[in-house]
Amino acid sequence: MASWDPDTYALYRRYRERPAFDLLTAIPRDLDPLDIWDLGCGLGEQAALLAARHPQARVRGLDSSPDMLERAKALPTRVEWILGDIKGFAPDAPTDLIFSNAALQWVDDHAVLIPRLAESLSSGGVLAVQMPVADGLGWRGTLTEIAAEGPWAKHLTGVEGVRHANAPEDYYAWLAPLCPDVDIWTTTYLHALHGQDPIVDWTMGTTLRPYLDALPDEAKTPFLDAWRARLAQDYPRREDGVTLFPFKRLFIVARKG
Repeated sequence: MASWDPDTYALYRRYRERPAFDLLTAIPRDLDPLDIWDLGCGLGEQAALLAARHPQARVRGLDSSPDMLERAKALPTRVEWILGDIKGFAPDAPTDLIFSNAALQWVDDHAVLIPRLAESLSSGGVLAVQMPVADGLGWRGTLTEIAAEGPWAKHLTGVEGVRHANAPEDYYAWLAPLCPDVDIWTTTYLHALHGQDPIVDWTMGTTLRPYLDALPDEAKTPFLDAWRARLAQDYPRREDGVTLFPFKRLFIVARKG
């Protein structure tokens, strides 16, 4: 499992929070949950917001990173922080809201996972999910290419990065038998980033983690330099110093019957 550095992850917090807020605002306003789970809660900000929005609810944040949870525990909130893997998530009783922001892309077999999450909902309960769309194009595609080239390739055989996204139609098909109300959409955010290597900096705390964890120290800098060279061609810095970074995300809000 990839390691996670809370400080690196938080570098672009303003940009990362925007999709989370968009997902939070899409949750049906008439939902009055008494039991809430935030799966892959990370630094805990969204779980804390859910706890503040629903003061009568029991709110639990689950994450596989002890470092992330340690940071989350410092928040002034009543959220219960739980160390665990989303793949093994199995609540003792049906829950009213399952929220997951930018986490399910690390879990395999969505054809099994997504219906299982929906089945964990109470009647009228809501599944609210946001995931990056990893389609193998653009910067993700070049990262895969670079990983397969050069002397570092032998260390990266079998390394799994962010899983490729399923089609929105797949998620609808998996959810529709359980949820009569399914809303699915995609949004592409065009981030205007500053800095020498902003895309590398952005991905250092997420997408790059499995690759860097697998590489010996002497191979990390050459590997990153090779990717930087490709990124400089594909995403050139503008004269004003800004690098435009398009980032596509998939949103799902489904309500169980």
